Amino acid sequence: MSNLLHFTLGALLEDTARRFPDNDALVYPDRGLRLSYREFDALCDRVAKGLMAIGVKKGEHLAIWATNVPEWVVLQFATAKIGAVLVTVNTSYKSAELEYVLNQSDSTTLFLVQGFKDTNYVETVNTVVPELTSAPFGQLACAKLPFLKNVIFLGGGAPAGMLAYAELEKLGEKITDAELAAVKASLDEHEVINMQYTSGTTGFPKGVMLTHHNLVNNGFNIGECMKFTEQDRLCIPVPFFHCFGCVLGVLACVTHGSTMVPVETFNPEAVLKAIEAERCTAVHGVPTMFIAEMEHPAFRKYDLSTLRSGIMAGSPCPIEVMKRVIRDMHCSEITITYGQTESSPGITMTRTDDPIELRVASVGRALPDVEVKIIDIETGAALPPGKQGELCTRGYHVMKGYYKMPEETAKAIDGDGWLHTGDLAVMDENGYCKITGRIKNMIIRGGENVYPREIEEFLYTHPKVADVQVYGVPDAKYGEQVMAAVKIKDGVSCSEEEIKDFCRGRIANYKIPYYVKFVDEYPMTASGKIQKFKLREMAIRELRLEEAETA
Repeated sequence: MSNLLHFTLGALLEDTARRFPDNDALVYPDRGLRLSYREFDALCDRVAKGLMAIGVKKGEHLAIWATNVPEWVVLQFATAKIGAVLVTVNTSYKSAELEYVLNQSDSTTLFLVQGFKDTNYVETVNTVVPELTSAPFGQLACAKLPFLKNVIFLGGGAPAGMLAYAELEKLGEKITDAELAAVKASLDEHEVINMQYTSGTTGFPKGVMLTHHNLVNNGFNIGECMKFTEQDRLCIPVPFFHCFGCVLGVLACVTHGSTMVPVETFNPEAVLKAIEAERCTAVHGVPTMFIAEMEHPAFRKYDLSTLRSGIMAGSPCPIEVMKRVIRDMHCSEITITYGQTESSPGITMTRTDDPIELRVASVGRALPDVEVKIIDIETGAALPPGKQGELCTRGYHVMKGYYKMPEETAKAIDGDGWLHTGDLAVMDENGYCKITGRIKNMIIRGGENVYPREIEEFLYTHPKVADVQVYGVPDAKYGEQVMAAVKIKDGVSCSEEEIKDFCRGRIANYKIPYYVKFVDEYPMTASGKIQKFKLREMAIRELRLEEAETA
């Protein structure tokens, strides 16, 4: 029986605020900010009116370029309440990428913070939009970005040409409740409400169009699988611009009346502090975040005993890391979620009561109301349990398509509605899936298919290895050789030969890394995905393999 919800994002929040008005909705302990669901919903209404006051109409695209600030969560619902589409911009983008997204998405409005890490967003925007500083607010005419009209600053004292976010609420006072209600009444749950640009590990980023129906139901089912109730409190250190933050985090909470405790920018100690201060019952993160938290010198001084669950996702989850999270962070019900932006994002998930063997060795089974099958890469035929092929999925969670890219959409979603993930997987007879790699990540060495994930899992059992990434590099004789980029644990030393010796006799010779490189960090997307193609490019340069690549 289907348990799908039929809410718009705005109606969902209003329903939760009716059911749990006094429950904490949004808490930033370091800012002293604490909003109940009643207060949070009322604030979203005021900001929605402010957007109407500056002329934002249903269906318009509004981009947000910001870290996990409180305004981000408010805008996620305020835009949805008037049917405007929130376009999420990667916090690590630079000027060319920002220009591409604003242009490709036809965004009329940009919200931004001062900056992030080494990028000053205000300066970057002024470079991309030189007309901004001399244009009165709302009258911007940008040659390169003809749709862009408004730039709104999330902070005090707006720079030239921008509107201070605080002014939005004031401007909204001229919009009546009846006017807002009329817009809400015109919305449909199957309309696009969110656009996220895929990380762009290959080619130009594509704008994934997601609907109210996609997001509300994925958030709800994710929360169900973690057994969330109004008693749960989730620490969210993963970025909001990615589905991990705004769906698996925000919407898993809002669908259940749970409390959101975001961390503005990832810092392992800030996460530990927030969990202790707010007695969080769950925490999300990519494996590298969990590793950083547990390896932090102050880890033992924080009380994490209230933790129960959470999600580890975003990249393959090493078994050893998973065991440590269960043991040392008290997350006995930690889950693994697998998916991609195109599927809102969750496809499969482990359950809190799955035996640990399944939770560490698989990415779980299909979420409720979601279909999953494994197909033969050559023929497209469905494969039986135990056979490796491409994982495909169908259901309420599949995107509407890529914005203005019908050919790319047709490549991703077939005529029967199946989304082709590009991921290699094996499904067992109970429906539990194991991701074995990306079709593109597969290494072919001398005719043998080598799956990086298998070698990574093996090397994680080495006592000195903290993290490892395996990928293929060109080779004149074999086509490709196996390379491992290894992070070793603090305070130990390790040699290339030690790593190879550890493998000899334990995994097939053709799987043993031919090259071993020791690294302190990996090139990553802002959402925590390790960019193996960059590791490969670096290796080609450092090892002078350019000729082998073209051979």
